[in-house]
Amino acid sequence: MSTRRTGSGGVNVRQWARDLAMGARFAFSGRGGIIRAGLTAVGVGLGVALLLLTTAIPNALTERHARGEARDDYTFVTVPPPRTDATLLVADADTTFRADDIRGRKLQPEGAKAVPPPGVAEFPAPGTMVVSPALKELLESSEGALLRERLPDRIVGTIAEPGLIGSHDLVFYQGAEGLERSLGTDSRRIDGFGRDSQTEPWDPVLLLLILVVVVVLLMPVAVFVAAAERFGSDGRDRRLAALRLVGSDSRMTRRVAAGEALAGSLLGLLVGTGFFLVARQAAGSAELFDLSVFPSYLNPSPLLVAVVALLVPAAAVAVTLFALRGVVIEPLGVVRTARPRRRRLWWRLLLPLAGLAMLYPMLGQGSDGGEFNQYLVTGGVVLLLVGVTALLPWIVERFVGRLGGGPVAWQLAVRRLQLSSGTAARTVNGIAVAVAGAIALQMLFTGVEDDYTRSTGRDVSSVEMQVALRDGTGPERAVEALAATEGVRTARGYSDGYIADRARNPELGSSVTVADCALLREVAKLPSCTDGDVFVVPDAAYDPDTGALAEQGRTVWFDASYDDQPGDEVPWKLPALKRAEASDTLTGSEWGGVLVTPKALPAELRPQFTGQVYLTFDRTVPDAYDLARNAVAAVDPLARTMMWVAEERVQRFETIRTGLFVGAAAVLMLIGASLLVSQLEQLRERKKLLSVLVAFGTRRGTLTLSVLWQTAIPIIVGLILANAVGLTLGAILLRMSDTGVGVDWVSVLTMTGIGAGVVLAVTALSLPPLLRLMRPDGLRTE
Repeated sequence: MSTRRTGSGGVNVRQWARDLAMGARFAFSGRGGIIRAGLTAVGVGLGVALLLLTTAIPNALTERHARGEARDDYTFVTVPPPRTDATLLVADADTTFRADDIRGRKLQPEGAKAVPPPGVAEFPAPGTMVVSPALKELLESSEGALLRERLPDRIVGTIAEPGLIGSHDLVFYQGAEGLERSLGTDSRRIDGFGRDSQTEPWDPVLLLLILVVVVVLLMPVAVFVAAAERFGSDGRDRRLAALRLVGSDSRMTRRVAAGEALAGSLLGLLVGTGFFLVARQAAGSAELFDLSVFPSYLNPSPLLVAVVALLVPAAAVAVTLFALRGVVIEPLGVVRTARPRRRRLWWRLLLPLAGLAMLYPMLGQGSDGGEFNQYLVTGGVVLLLVGVTALLPWIVERFVGRLGGGPVAWQLAVRRLQLSSGTAARTVNGIAVAVAGAIALQMLFTGVEDDYTRSTGRDVSSVEMQVALRDGTGPERAVEALAATEGVRTARGYSDGYIADRARNPELGSSVTVADCALLREVAKLPSCTDGDVFVVPDAAYDPDTGALAEQGRTVWFDASYDDQPGDEVPWKLPALKRAEASDTLTGSEWGGVLVTPKALPAELRPQFTGQVYLTFDRTVPDAYDLARNAVAAVDPLARTMMWVAEERVQRFETIRTGLFVGAAAVLMLIGASLLVSQLEQLRERKKLLSVLVAFGTRRGTLTLSVLWQTAIPIIVGLILANAVGLTLGAILLRMSDTGVGVDWVSVLTMTGIGAGVVLAVTALSLPPLLRLMRPDGLRTE
């Protein structure tokens, strides 16, 4: 069967192939063609690289989660497994150094068949440890000298990649002995690492956040790829006019233009793949917002890679043919050189209106109204943001058309914009879309933030750090050591325990706090207090049992046992009790139970209590927090230190916010690089014009100022439109999440300022090439 079809309405495959091949040759013909193709390839390549990185993110997150699951050592069982040759004892040794959290474990194998954690070849002996490469580098640097005091064990190896979730993961495993003495309290027995967790369903509003974040981050990329495909469009049209002069028809010229665009996009795909591979490798040594990955994580899905590989060339051809729809290419020139036909508004309004129509059914759903339809949400947000790119050329054209006279630089800029407002609009389209999306996202995050933020109720002005000592360890030594530590302003300690009404299977229980009178006055309202007093606080919230349990002369039990959990079952006969009232002056929550001064507690009961220490600091002392952590580690290596915060956010909400920051940083870098390439391409196109103006005596300062005006006018118009669309989209998203509409004007101005700052920075970087182009020798031609 022949592949050649001819006739009316038929397709001549060979002719199409020849025309496309001719266009591909034109794309790389001559010095100007190579430069033009190179700029297009760089512009498209930057977008392709970011698209590939974006398609790799789901796999990276999956890998990080899988690595975390594989090294997990929590069993969540009431009764630990029996001791065998394959079991081991594990104790937490997590710590913090400055702003970095460090994951640590003490390991004690109980037999030859015990399997070490992922990434570790063999268990470290007591007094030694294996660490992650990032932690080893930190410990061996001068910056980590303070941390080295806390982790003095000899380093005998490094943790391999399978045991880490990222290249900057800070992890260590220490060899230990004697952990069986704290089994069930500070240590636990396991028979292997790794578990399959049950993933809780996602909140619909958080899913909405994810959808909008993905769309908002990818839309500027698509806009810039489309803009890069139009680099050198004026030179292309002149070549097509020359083709008409030698006998080609309009259909052939469009096929040649499609071939030229196709060649540039394919080169852009290759360049983008190279950029992606470089960025993928660089990601292994980078850390952004405390998030790091290994290069092996960034493996895009083959299906998504195929979609990108098909869409980019298809978009290149579509954009080129769309750009030629209003251009009449004749043998003697291109009609575009005359005053362009005024743009129509009606179809440009259809896009945002269609987006609003798709989002309307989602209004008011919130977290309790069911799942958001991801197709309607995605389509609606995309159409609203695409509406920015459609409306901006019309608005810029109308705006610059009304501008009049002024200084020479102003007139040069205005006249240039009036003749080619579409080019100016394409330059700032990506920034406008990015700013509109950022404003909408910021409004949505700010609006729903309170729903995912809870107050801890803690008074961070009275307590900055809490130290939880191991079970059975009193606070006296820790308080003494911390009080003598530089940077610690106050150190107050107490002991707490738990009593029950029966030795086995109790029904009632209450907390017991041992502290001096000064500290007890901070947790309850006492009638009077001397050492030897015992108080009962029966009216505290969330403490229903104390009133029925705490009676003078009654025998209560520490460490009661249950059918499935043994205990020591230590009795205590309650002495005379004074009544006190609940207060929340220390921890932010009412403190109930039994309050005991030190002299009232029998010595044999002290092992049943665990020490807690509250600290405040002199913040003028450098590394005061870490000096305190070092002092705690010297007293009790298994002690846990916790910084107090006034508010806590839901982890998933915080993860999405972090992902937004990482993605926004990448998009901003792309925006800056793409804008710079676009600016250089426009300057190259105007090289002869600039040279003519200089040859006729125009001052360079005037030309430079005119270029600045040509950038400033469209960006001002674009940012105004971006604010309008961003505020509208943000209000709709807030109504969708069933949240009151409010505008954080500081954030809006910040997003707008960032967008304007990127454009100004790019303009400043393009000034040196501009000055080099302002030479009369630019009139030379071949």
